[in-house]
Amino acid sequence: MTQQPIAGFAPTPPVHRMENHGSNMLKVAMQSGHDLFARTGSMVAYEGFVQYEPNPPAVRQMASQWLTGEGAPLMRCHGDGLLYLADYGADVVVLNLAGDSLSVNGTNVLAFDAQLQWRVERVKGMAKFSGQGLFNVSITGTGWVALTSRGTPIVVDCGRGEDETYVDPDALVAWSTNLKVKGKRSFKASSMIGRGSGEAYQLGFSGQGFVVVQPSEDSADRLRARG
Repeated sequence: MTQQPIAGFAPTPPVHRMENHGSNMLKVAMQSGHDLFARTGSMVAYEGFVQYEPNPPAVRQMASQWLTGEGAPLMRCHGDGLLYLADYGADVVVLNLAGDSLSVNGTNVLAFDAQLQWRVERVKGMAKFSGQGLFNVSITGTGWVALTSRGTPIVVDCGRGEDETYVDPDALVAWSTNLKVKGKRSFKASSMIGRGSGEAYQLGFSGQGFVVVQPSEDSADRLRARG
């Protein structure tokens, strides 16, 4: 059988630690001593010698907060080779942090370098409006991070003007943690924003930084877990 029709889908030699292979798959150049945290069940293929440790100690420490449905069960990956990750065909966004800090919706975390500092934390400003907490994964340091988005995301630069940026929490992927965050309740917009018929809640961002928003506001995504 000739392979010419599928040759265009062959992998290219890695240039960076993390790269996109198409828009829906992540390619990671694995090296011994440079471990990776990845969403459990996200491995679709690998070349070389790569091993996986599900539910490592660092993850077990966060388990109580993941019971809220906002977290992301992770596995630790180590070895040498090429690792390919995906999450149900979602778009993949690759970021290279340089001493930066990022707050990510737990269900949008695909992978990040193990040397980065991370923790699960409550998002301030929402509980008093919605009556429930909102938990995110805060990732800080220098290294690579891969996020998922339900469709092609938009990255809003909040430092371009004095106006605040408001986002539906169910469409929110990530934001720079140096941004100021506050909750807002809207009655008039409730029939236009979000899926519910009651009050609409938004998160407002201001300051220097960016916000990543996906073209989906299905709250079921926030509760979906990989097996």
